[in-house]
Order: sequence, then C-alpha cells, then structure tokens
Amino acid sequence: MTATNTSTTARSLQQIAPHITSTVKDGDLAKAQMGLLGVGAVFTLAGYLLGINDSHGHGQLSYLVGYMGVLGICLCALFFTMIQHITRASWSVSVRRLAENIAGTLPIMLLLFIPIVISFSSHDHSIFGHWTEKWNLEKGAPGYDAIIAGKSGYLNPTFFFIRVAIYFAIWIGLATFFRRNSIKQDETGDPAISMKLSRVAAPGLLLFALSITFAAFDWIMSIDPHWFSTIFGITYFAGGLMSFLAFTILLSKWLNSRGYYKEAINTEHYHDLGKLMFSFMIFWTYTNFSQYMLIWYANLPEETGWFSHRAVHGWGAIGTVLIIGHFLFPFVFLLSRNVKRHKLGLPIGAVAMLLVHCIDMQFLILPSGMHGHGEGEGGDGGSLAAVADGHAGDSFGAQIGEYFHTISWADYGCYIGLLLIMAGVTLFNVRRSNLIPLRDPRLSESLNFENF
Repeated sequence: MTATNTSTTARSLQQIAPHITSTVKDGDLAKAQMGLLGVGAVFTLAGYLLGINDSHGHGQLSYLVGYMGVLGICLCALFFTMIQHITRASWSVSVRRLAENIAGTLPIMLLLFIPIVISFSSHDHSIFGHWTEKWNLEKGAPGYDAIIAGKSGYLNPTFFFIRVAIYFAIWIGLATFFRRNSIKQDETGDPAISMKLSRVAAPGLLLFALSITFAAFDWIMSIDPHWFSTIFGITYFAGGLMSFLAFTILLSKWLNSRGYYKEAINTEHYHDLGKLMFSFMIFWTYTNFSQYMLIWYANLPEETGWFSHRAVHGWGAIGTVLIIGHFLFPFVFLLSRNVKRHKLGLPIGAVAMLLVHCIDMQFLILPSGMHGHGEGEGGDGGSLAAVADGHAGDSFGAQIGEYFHTISWADYGCYIGLLLIMAGVTLFNVRRSNLIPLRDPRLSESLNFENF
C-alpha cells in the first residue's frame, strides 16, 4: 500500500477559505423542505384532481403546463452542469453544486410523470387521444386522418413509452453520474475526476440536445399532431434555461439569507448569472421570432393552423403579453449592470421570468389541448393575416378577459405546486451534500472571481 501523493490532490475549502460554511447545520432547513413539499403537493393535487373530470380534461392540461415548465428547469440544471465541465469554467464552481442538486430531482420528475401516463391512457379526455385511437388510422373509417396515419410510425403508444424510458434513462443517468463524481471529488481531491467529467460532458451534451428536443416534440407538439416545427425543441430549451437561472438566483439568495453561500456565491457570481439569464431571454425571443417569421412568410396551411389557434379565445393578447413580459420588459429592466448586481433588482427580474415562463407553457399547450386540431375558429390553417384581421376589432382588455375566462386557476396552481415540490427535493439534496465542490481544482479561482 502506497501513501497518497498530496501534490496531486486539489486543495480543500478548509485550506483556501476556512471561514466559509461548507455544509448545512444538522436539522436546519428541514422545516422549509417539508413545508415546500407539503404546500406543493396540495397545489398540484388540487389543480389536477379538481379539473380532471371536466369536458376538456383541463386538469390534465394544467398538470402538463406545470410539469413541462418545471421539467425544463431541472433539465437545464443538467445542461448547466455539463457546459461548465466541458468549458472548464472556473467562475461557476461554487454555483455548480446547486445545479447538480437541482438536476438531482430528475428521478422525482420521473415519478411525477405518472399523472401524464394516466391521462395518456384515459380514453375519455386524453390530450393525446386524437393520435392514439386506431380509427384515425383505418382508411375509409369515420374519422380517418391521413396526416395522423402518415405519422403513425412515430406517433403510437408503444414507441411513445419507449422514448419516455430512453429520455429519463439519459437524464437520470447523466445527472447521477455528474453529481456522484463531484461529491466523490470532495473526498479525494483527485483532479482526474474533473478531466473525466469534462470528457463525458461532450457526448452527454449531444444526448441531452437530442432527448430534450424529442421530448418537447412528444409531450407538447404532438398535442396538435398536424403541426410541426423543427425549431420547437430549441424554443423550449431556451425558456427552460432562462427559468433555471432565475430559479437558481432565487434559491441561492434565499439560502444566503439563512447564512449559507454568503461569500461562496457573491455579487460577482450573481452578476454572471444575471447576464446568462438576460442572454437566454434574448435567445428565447430570437428562436420564437425565427419560428413565427418563417411560418408567416411561407403561409402554408399545415403550419399556420397552430398560430391561428393562438389568435383567438384571448390568446392573441397573451402573445402580446409574451412579447412584452418575455422580451421588452426584461430587456430594459435587466440590461443595466447595476440591476444585475442589486440585492433586490435581480431577484425581482428572476421572479418575473419564472412567472412569464408559466404563461409561455400555457401558450404552447392550452390552445391546442382545449380546442383540438383543425377545429373551431381559425383552426382551418388559413392565412395568419386573415385570422388577425378577423379579430382586429377585439380590444386588448376584452381579449385578456376572455383569456381569464378560458383558463383555470390550476394552470398557475399546478406550475407553482410542482415548482415548490422541486424546490423541496432540491433542499433535500442540498442538506445531504456539501454546499460547494470542496476540492475542485478551480475552487480558488471561483471564490476570487471578479467581473470586469
């Protein structure tokens, strides 16, 4: 047995900055954790169960709005972790453990997928039922749909659940691998672990990109199986990453108020997190505008129908709300360096981003789920300009009123509930691990990081 060569191990937090708290005190945050889980469960169950038996299966739609909004945050925590490793970034080392702990909630997100499985198999109100029923595929039968029949090789229940298994295997496998090895490095201080994680991050990011894209296709875009957009997965990712950064800012600020991360995550780190949140808000705008511009320019009926649904029943006003709330307001508010470094300014911006993310999920899911595909006003996939002209006389206030008449409180309640559950599980992970990577080779650079 040979002695350990200490020159090959990274210095520990105790050696670099012994005054920084490295773990949560015994019993601390336990009440907060249980409170988040309890309140989150109440909101989620109430939203799902009270709406599940209505004529549109609105409880299922509300749950899907909340689930996809929160899942995007968890998945982008995994992306953040991998991108820091592949770029070998030093500034983010003290923030990265929080991302690892958020990504560590993905096994719970698999458990929370069960209501979607149940709604999938509900023949009365299933939001995916229009492409799972066999009569859609039988030529000559009443209700035969040539488009759905043509996509049946991909859109069928068996392959759907095979893909679900593949997605979660990739996500949970990667999240577990990176978190366990990071925690292992806390004990050994082996710099080789950082190199290993950097190498694994390359194929991991490729698998992540493919899986999040197809999951967005399967769980949101397939609600309207007539419509398609190859950029759709990127728009979902952009909103998810922006929301992950907002959630991380708020969580770390709250933990800071409880005496943790006081110097490990400081104004310099918040400044960078704010810059990234601002950047991906812009990226969300760019990808959504690109999608809309190309569809508007081509003006093909099979593409315009999706936007036609979002010009009626109050959704036109919500499109305006997203332009203002998801781009114009945060662009002006978060542009200043001072706001990103302000102890209240940045959290206010983060809260606004999380709220507008919920509205974005409603905009993506509810119009298709509530009004079907190819049905109702504007559903024939006509000219976008014609649909807009047909509703030009509707005032913004009237459209907003119709929106609130159309949606359910659960469309916000399920999102808030699942967000609180995810926060509670994240706190559970935070309490069971060191607050920061104690012996990462770049820890000293992170603690002394400075923005210019």
